[in-house]
Amino acid sequence: MTNNDWLIVACVVIAVLIIAVIVLTRRQQATKRLKSRFGSEYERTLDELGGQRKAEAELHQREQRVEKLELKPLEPDERSRFTDRWRRIQSAFVDDPGTALTDADRLVGEVMTARGYPSADFEERSADVSVDHAEVIESYRKAHAIALRNQKGEAGTEDLRQAMVAYRTLFDDLVGAPANDVASDHQREELAR
Repeated sequence: MTNNDWLIVACVVIAVLIIAVIVLTRRQQATKRLKSRFGSEYERTLDELGGQRKAEAELHQREQRVEKLELKPLEPDERSRFTDRWRRIQSAFVDDPGTALTDADRLVGEVMTARGYPSADFEERSADVSVDHAEVIESYRKAHAIALRNQKGEAGTEDLRQAMVAYRTLFDDLVGAPANDVASDHQREELAR
């Protein structure tokens, strides 16, 4: 081989190494972004699908699907109506926790629909909601699981209370409840007891 041949081989090797570093860096940045956006949902998806590439592909597909939705914040009058309904449901919990939980589950679904999330099955809806509400999606899954157990008569009062608190966490996030909502803070403290 001539010096020119060695020079060409060295340039090709360097180019391949540079491309490899760029690809690796982009993958690491994508992973970091997904972990940041999805939080614990990233780990849950990783565990569920059994591999980083599969999990990241699923999370990326969720992002693309949600980008196509026409999601919108609630209008002030909608927020007020939903908040009033939540307060009534939460107050009814004392006398009839099972019915209150069923009503809370239904109300959260109505809020999601009003925001523009499709009325799909639970798994698809929770996947869609996880894109913009990853920090509370685990609460939604927990509350929904308890609601299903409640339908079978398998949930105790403490389970129902935990589910109501979990639904409240998601509800607040979806309606954009003001941080200084004193009445709801008081009601939440009552449920926590």
